[in-house]
Amino acid sequence: MQELRPEEVSGEQIVEWLASARAQKQLNLELGLKLATQAWMAAGQRGYSAEHLEAGMLRAFFLFRRGEMVAMLSAGQALLPGFREQGSGTALCELLRWMAFAAADLGEFEAALGYVNESLARARQLDNKALIAIALNAVGACLERMGDPWQAERLMHEASSLLGSAASDFELMISHNNLATVALGMFHLLRHSSHADHQRQAADALQRARHHAALVRPHALVLGDAFLLALSESNAGEVLLHQGELDEAQRVLQAALAVIREHHFTALDRRARCSLAELDLLRGHAAEAALALDDLLAEATGLTQQAVWQRLQHAAYRAHKALGDSARALAHLELYQAGERNRTVAQLTAQARFVVSRIEAERALAGEGPGADSAALDEEAGLRCPLTGLGTRRCMELRLPGLMHAAEQRGAALTLALVDIDRLGSITAHHGEGVAQNILQVLAQMLRDNTRGSDLLLRLDAEQILMVLPDTSADRAFEVCERLRQTVEQHPWARLAEGLDVTLSIGLANAPPYATDLLLSRAESAMYRAKHLGRNRVALA
Repeated sequence: MQELRPEEVSGEQIVEWLASARAQKQLNLELGLKLATQAWMAAGQRGYSAEHLEAGMLRAFFLFRRGEMVAMLSAGQALLPGFREQGSGTALCELLRWMAFAAADLGEFEAALGYVNESLARARQLDNKALIAIALNAVGACLERMGDPWQAERLMHEASSLLGSAASDFELMISHNNLATVALGMFHLLRHSSHADHQRQAADALQRARHHAALVRPHALVLGDAFLLALSESNAGEVLLHQGELDEAQRVLQAALAVIREHHFTALDRRARCSLAELDLLRGHAAEAALALDDLLAEATGLTQQAVWQRLQHAAYRAHKALGDSARALAHLELYQAGERNRTVAQLTAQARFVVSRIEAERALAGEGPGADSAALDEEAGLRCPLTGLGTRRCMELRLPGLMHAAEQRGAALTLALVDIDRLGSITAHHGEGVAQNILQVLAQMLRDNTRGSDLLLRLDAEQILMVLPDTSADRAFEVCERLRQTVEQHPWARLAEGLDVTLSIGLANAPPYATDLLLSRAESAMYRAKHLGRNRVALA
């Protein structure tokens, strides 16, 4: 492929690269990625925003399916501001879902929940049942990776019921594939337990995984989706392996591996080869299994997909143990156990946010909007202010650390805006508590109208509201807050009470540094400076 300098690339060439990249989605991921990257770079340098976003989305797709999750997250972060600027849409929901899967595979569970919750919120804004069901499947997939396949499986089944017989081949393919993957995850959690009930549950999980993997195939064939076909066949081969049907398992896995290699599905390649090595081990060919697994682990140095790495280490432990090589077996076992401890720590760190995902999921399953009934779920968990519908300090404690960590990992901007209602105490004393409550309710709606679904809005106390604006520079945040300030200033407040006038003093603090307490303190100082300068203004820290 001829390399062109940016100034030599025409608009027609960019369009041609995009068309060629799209054509590779089910053919050659490596070539598709190269074409999409060229189009992305050239479109960005030429200022072609629509082409830049489309090429970026294709890059994210190819990286995701190649299993290059770190690069995929970086590509996704570069795209989010552009898609968010356009508002909720199918592409943004899909991108957020890919990013949630990628973050979960990397063990970054808090970031994963942040992405998947935003995807769910965007789908609800669009009132699109298909997108809601797919987003709920992604919530379940994240919960499974965090160690709760039971909750994940229940959620996925209930998500499927949203669509019923109206589900398309794509939605059915996604649903059955995720259910197969979750059931396999449940099996792996239970397989080494000596408890009779756990062994029964593990066998039942395997049977469900086999059922759902088989149901993926017809839909994948209709859609021509080679990746999910290869994934479902890999899942089916792994199930057959654990059920003792070794000859059939080998046939299915080798057929899947042929498709995987034809399309350069790198991450799936390791999974299928691990299953084949485990098959050799079950047949008593421990030496062959150990050699294959050691080769895979050498290839996987620095592998970021935690579940695959864990499985390779445990299989290598069993192979070397069967060979009587206690030292190497112990080394693999220790690495496996260290990985499990790391996953457990990450899971516990994110555990407090499970309730957020579950509340959002339950709300979406009920088809509820932001009214009183759905708000009651958050109120019950202490996450939502019953008067304004905004988040509480408890919500801030759960959500802000994850947003801060995700921004730091990407080196992205993040701005805190502390909003104080000028003289609210005097207003309350003069006009009464009822008027003050009406002001807060109207202001809360203005905040929602002037921010994005991904922004976090929190009522900290009687007079102060915190806005957390991810992927937002200080200059951009200033524009948002100045627009809000003017909207409040110009609002006909006298309709609530004669002579009533409401204004805001807003203080902004921008990351880096990515330190919650420091940024809150800086935002508070900026807010008090705005008051000292005469109120009704926005001040930067």
